[in-house]
Formats: sequence, C-alpha cells, structure tokens
Amino acid sequence: MLGALIAGRRNPKVLARMARGTMRSKIAMLEEALTGHFEDHHAFLAQAMLAHIDALSAQIAALDARIATILDNTVSQHVERFDEITGVGPTAAQELIAEIGVDATRFPSAGHLVSWAKFAPIDRNSATIKRGGATGHGNPWLAATLGEIVAAVSRTDTFLGERYRRLARRRGKNRAIVALGNSILTIIWHLLADPEAHYHDLGSDFYQSKINAQRRQRDLTRQLEQLTGHKVTLVPRPVQPDHHIA
Repeated sequence: MLGALIAGRRNPKVLARMARGTMRSKIAMLEEALTGHFEDHHAFLAQAMLAHIDALSAQIAALDARIATILDNTVSQHVERFDEITGVGPTAAQELIAEIGVDATRFPSAGHLVSWAKFAPIDRNSATIKRGGATGHGNPWLAATLGEIVAAVSRTDTFLGERYRRLARRRGKNRAIVALGNSILTIIWHLLADPEAHYHDLGSDFYQSKINAQRRQRDLTRQLEQLTGHKVTLVPRPVQPDHHIA
C-alpha cells in the first residue's frame, strides 16, 4: 500500500483491497484510515523513510554475515545449544555469549553467574520484618537481552512461560522478570559447564502435575505428624509382582 501511495495511487478503496492475510478482514477500516490528504510531498518523505529502513536492513544483514564468518566452531556450537532454550534465538544467543563468554570456569557455580549479572534476589531482614531489596546494577546489555528473552518466553505455552505467569500473578511483573532471568542464566551455566548437555522443556503442566503433588504430599505428612505426634517417614510402596492366570 505504501508503494502504491508513493507511486501516485490515492483511491482508498483500491488501496485497501491490496491488504493481505488477516488484514483482509479490516478492509472497511483501512478505507477509512486511507481517506485523507496524501500529496506528492508526503510521498517523497515516505520514500525517504523506506529507503532509510532498507539501508539499515542491508547493514544488519551484512553484520550478521560478518559475525557468522568470524565465529569459530566452538562458539557456533554454543549458539546452537543456547538456541534450544525457549525464547532464545540465534541473535540473542550471540549477545549472551558476547557478554558472558563460553568459559564456564569463570563462574564456579550457576549462583556466581546469576550474582555477577545482578539477577539474584536480595532479602533485607530487620528483626521480624523481611523486605526484598533491589538486585543492583549489572551488565546493561546482558540485562536488555534477558529482558527481550523474557518478553518472548512470557507468551509461550512452556515451562518457562508458565513460571513467568505464575510469578507475575503472585509477585508482580518486575519480580517475575528477575526470577525468569535467573532461571535462564542458570540454564546457560549448565550448558556451558557440560558440553554434552541440551535444554529440554519440562512442559507448561509441570507445576500442576509435579510440584502441586509434592506440595500436597508435604502438607499431608505435616498434618499427620501434628495429629499423631509422631515423625512420619515415607517409604516407597514395594512393587507387586504380576500374576498371570494360565
């Protein structure tokens, strides 16, 4: 439609019928939006803007090609493995590697990486009052990349997506972003520490099927201990042999 406007076509009905895909259901709205004063001067400005966008797109493509040529095989393998994480694409994986590196020995544990990135929760206690504190200012480029990843993850039907939504409902979006960034950094550390490891999503029903069952088990055990005054120890039920009738 923009190209047609720049070329001199001004009829709103003709322009609206150039819509594709889901926009076809909004032709009436498009006709109304395209009704107005669009002169040659506006066409000149629109052409300049499109040319600028095309130039930036070409530069981005050239930079992507350049990055691909200078990455060695080791880094490329890490990019592929990071890409397996929900919400992490090739570009985000490259950005993570640029800020963290691929040497896991720099961080003795996942907690060290999370703390260095300032994505570790902080609690400040005074007597019986417990308050959460700000995590501090870490690497701004790493934080921006993690924020983009979390934004993508939050809309997915995955374990990480469900984790974000559960936390956002209970603790608010800001805390959910920090917590999910913490989880992603923990996954990354394990991928760096073990070259053979790969990410496998646990599924959006993990909390319902596993965590809730474990919590109910703890609650029932605690209630039974309070009721009887005895310590309860759970022992796996012995497997019963199969009996076949001939």
